[in-house]
Amino acid sequence: MIYLTRVESFNAAHKLSNPGWSKEQNQEVFGKCANENWHGHNYELHVTVKGNPDPETGFVYNAKTLGVLIKDVIIEQVDHRNLNVDVPFMAGKFTSAENFAIAIWEELDKHLPDGVELHCIKLYETPRIYVEYYGGK
Repeated sequence: MIYLTRVESFNAAHKLSNPGWSKEQNQEVFGKCANENWHGHNYELHVTVKGNPDPETGFVYNAKTLGVLIKDVIIEQVDHRNLNVDVPFMAGKFTSAENFAIAIWEELDKHLPDGVELHCIKLYETPRIYVEYYGGK
């Protein structure tokens, strides 16, 4: 088994707020992230796929093709957008980095060819905060 990682970046805004809580409770739990006027991040997305190298190309999956897939399926929908209101695959979901990584996995997973599996979605929200998702298995 070999692993291939492609890294892409994008900018997006969101707000962390539980609609069942008071403004004060949201502020206490989420701090600046509950800002009524949103806040943004310069995200870095690492997508890792796994499989066996193709005997004719030596690739698990063409890295350029993976980059195009990530851009078409994810980046085009999220870059310079508000995750809470502009991104269809985040509709009705709490926009934490954890939930965002799971949603990215779900979007990409359905586009990979047979023999290529997602291994990990690593999503950096800041240089010091990131989440990793390895699927629901």
